Amino acid sequence: MNPKIEKLIKLFAKLPRVGTRGGQRIALHLLQDKTGRASAISAALIDATENIAPCPNCGVLTDRAADMCEYCRDAMRANGQLCIVRDLSDVWTLEKSSVFHGRYHIIGGLLSGASGILPQDLNISNLGRRISDEGIHEIIFALPNTVEGKTTQHYIMSALGDAASVAFTELASGVPLGGDLDYLDDGTLTLAFGGRKSL
Repeated sequence: MNPKIEKLIKLFAKLPRVGTRGGQRIALHLLQDKTGRASAISAALIDATENIAPCPNCGVLTDRAADMCEYCRDAMRANGQLCIVRDLSDVWTLEKSSVFHGRYHIIGGLLSGASGILPQDLNISNLGRRISDEGIHEIIFALPNTVEGKTTQHYIMSALGDAASVAFTELASGVPLGGDLDYLDDGTLTLAFGGRKSL
């Protein structure tokens, strides 16, 4: 096999949920495509990597030139609710379901001794400031219902212990043990948000 094609396949194979066979299919499709799709994807990828960065306030990916993302700038979302999620795909899932209309905070992972993810590896250092600056009165945990998710949730609650005026809630019915938001349908998410419980 041509080493350039092999390198391309290996790079695609490292993407989430792709694998070697998927990497082969993607590489062959793009290399044999006559519509210029490969060049368009290449240009869009370069543009995104050069001009997209995490929002310094919440972690949502946005234009590097912007001081904050569209969710943080939207005054209609300043309703005192802050939803803590693991990553951007969780934000997209919640937005698609239209069950939440407040602001988000992406922590960028979950505490895990096995994986070596420690508190300093998570985006949580500015949570206290956000609570006071944005008038947050409820923090909603929308983390995976796993041991790592619960450990992370308890750590954040302990770290924010001085914020006595803040109510902590978590998603309720509909989220199975070990479940990720990515795999839940809109109806299940609506039930989970509507029935969230105090912590």
